[in-house]
Amino acid sequence: MSSLLVPAILFFALGMFACLIKSDLKFPPDMHKMIVIYLLVGIGLHGGRAFINSPIGDALPAVFAAFGFGIGLPIIAYIILRGVGRINPLDSAAIAAHYGSVSAGTYMTAVAMLNSMNVTYEAYPVIMLAIMESPAIMIGLVLAGYSRKIMGGAKKGEKGMMGHLVREAFTNGSILLLFLSMGIGYVVSEPSYHKIEPFFEGIFMGVLCLFLADMGMEAGKRISEFKKVGVFLVCFGVVMPIIGACFGMLVGHYYLQYSVGGVTLVTVLAASCSYIAVPPAMRLAIPEANPSFYLTLSLGVTFPFNIVIGVPTYYAIAQYLAGQG
Repeated sequence: MSSLLVPAILFFALGMFACLIKSDLKFPPDMHKMIVIYLLVGIGLHGGRAFINSPIGDALPAVFAAFGFGIGLPIIAYIILRGVGRINPLDSAAIAAHYGSVSAGTYMTAVAMLNSMNVTYEAYPVIMLAIMESPAIMIGLVLAGYSRKIMGGAKKGEKGMMGHLVREAFTNGSILLLFLSMGIGYVVSEPSYHKIEPFFEGIFMGVLCLFLADMGMEAGKRISEFKKVGVFLVCFGVVMPIIGACFGMLVGHYYLQYSVGGVTLVTVLAASCSYIAVPPAMRLAIPEANPSFYLTLSLGVTFPFNIVIGVPTYYAIAQYLAGQG
């Protein structure tokens, strides 16, 4: 219960409750974008500072793990969607790409929970956060091409579309902010960093609470769309993060050999589902896919599940594994 009674999680519940009772509470239109930019820069700077005392070579296993998750999880999701749910191939490809990617909001909530309990964690998961977006988008493109082939509807100019989206995957604003902010945090001098530290670390948790209140309202709006999504997809939105979490737990504990906090963050990354970078990419690459499916799953099912149930559970299991040695 103590891990649930964290301000970040409670503000998420506040936003969802406000939406469910049809309150007129709403955030200014551009505030969400401003908050996301602030949080990504804050994460990047913090990660960069943590790397000062960490050998760069030690980050390679985390990089390999990130690519493994970004490539493997969408394929597993696609097989389940097609083989078990008999979901349309193009809808399956679009949904699968979301589950190989990451949710910065879920990651930040996990960090907030660990910080509130004074649990330490490694710096490397933030690199995984920055990396996992791109391979998942590319695997989504490959799955879309395969789906069109089996449906007999290959599109002319698909090659050019793929090249464009691959470039977008690597020049995505979220990824650039994370990587470049990490670089700034790593190279800037200690006196210079202290000047911006109150802004990017002192008020970080307060801004995260506002972000999650906004996301709670967004998740609340998606509840009415569950009928369109169907029972199987709602179940998939809960089962797939659990599958990802199992892989994340095994990789974090046995392969990366991280601490309890580090294993928790790796598990959260593997269990999360993108709602920022992947939706517009899939909308462009697979216009035939139904956006209400992947948006409702990511924001209405998987994100709330991970915030309220997933993150505390992953932490408890990481503690258990650590106790088992």
